[in-house]
Amino acid sequence: MAALQAARAARVMAAAAPVKSLSGVWAAWAAPAMLRQPAAAVQRRGAAASRVVRAAAEAEAAAPAAAAALPDIEKMDIRVGKIISCERHPDADSLYVEQIDAGDPEGPRTIVSGLVKYVPLEQMQNRPVVIIANLKPRNMRGIKSAGMVLCASNEEHTEVEPLAPPEGAAPGERCWFGGAEDSTQGEPATPNQVDKKKMWDEVAPLLRTDGGRVAGFAGRAMMTSAGPITAPSLADACIS
Repeated sequence: MAALQAARAARVMAAAAPVKSLSGVWAAWAAPAMLRQPAAAVQRRGAAASRVVRAAAEAEAAAPAAAAALPDIEKMDIRVGKIISCERHPDADSLYVEQIDAGDPEGPRTIVSGLVKYVPLEQMQNRPVVIIANLKPRNMRGIKSAGMVLCASNEEHTEVEPLAPPEGAAPGERCWFGGAEDSTQGEPATPNQVDKKKMWDEVAPLLRTDGGRVAGFAGRAMMTSAGPITAPSLADACIS
């Protein structure tokens, strides 16, 4: 009888052994798993932070590329001018013929502008303006025009007005875009280069006035040593 009881006890202990063994395996696995949970969370947070840093770095790297993709506005010779005299074109009812002091050593240049139906003749006399000085000269109904007077206009082109330099800006001063640190510019392109590479066609769509009527290029203000160029009344307008 004693031998039978001893045998039963041995079988019970043998059956219990795997349970204890499995319990030990569970404990051995569970503890590191619990420790791994915070680490995984840290890893997820680290990955998210890495994505943010990477996105910021990519945006920073893309900024110079985006700037490089803009047309080079410095290639355009945009100057302050002053109309010395203005008269109607003898052979075109919509055109004015202006003599403009733009600082040229040879004296005032002739520019023909289609402003008759927008600006009265008396308002054109002795008027400060902004011109593009390096466009290829064009014959405008028999008169050669050496440049263009820059004007703001609404989308419908029913209102057009010449841009206005600030008081104190001298005829011949070259305009720039941005802050004071941008005032030093390279040499402008020649009229032939502007014409051949269609530089004005690329630049023009990015010239506009802002909500405060300040003229600008791609968000950078058009400046002179005396302050910004503005439109007399047209905000958020095209410039051409």
